Amino acid sequence: MKIHKIQGDITKEIASSFSNSVAIDTEATGLQIPERDKLSLIQICGKGTDVYIIQPDKNNFKAPNLVSVFENEKIQKIGHFLRFDKNAIEFFLKCKIKNIFDTKIASKVVRTYTDAHGLKNLVFEFCNKNLDKRQGSSDWNKDINDFTDKQLEYAASDVIYLHKIKEELEKMLVREKRMDLYNRCIKFLDTRIELDQSGFKFDIFEH
Repeated sequence: MKIHKIQGDITKEIASSFSNSVAIDTEATGLQIPERDKLSLIQICGKGTDVYIIQPDKNNFKAPNLVSVFENEKIQKIGHFLRFDKNAIEFFLKCKIKNIFDTKIASKVVRTYTDAHGLKNLVFEFCNKNLDKRQGSSDWNKDINDFTDKQLEYAASDVIYLHKIKEELEKMLVREKRMDLYNRCIKFLDTRIELDQSGFKFDIFEH
């Protein structure tokens, strides 16, 4: 795995190097976006071993080359719990992420033999790796050049395994004949995010 630190935006050359699919994740100052917290980092990687960790410009969050990837319908964006990441990216970068695959939603739809649907659980089951999540509660808003190697490795580990996990979950969804159900859940995600932004954090379908 090779980690590239970038301030502002990826280059057009990096953007054009992505094809078919990219794995994405974010780090933020907290979980209350957009009411209180801000987007701090965006992680993105193709199917190779290069992980790009981008610190957007905090003054304007302009990143046209990143946006071109997010809005490209031919490139699938793979994430884990995109309810948060999609909301953060779309709100701050003023874009619309198209063509997504959410490994957490897929896991909940098809891995009904367990209640463990965290990324750490999926990485262990499908990649036989143990993720170290101890760096999760970090100050992600400091200058990207001040991050420790362990913090950068933590951020990169949130995307590097997602392609493999997605492939395995897709096989399971097809085998269990739940792909259509999963796709309908994904169609609802934008509405779920809009509910979050409107203050409806609870499950409106609960009794």
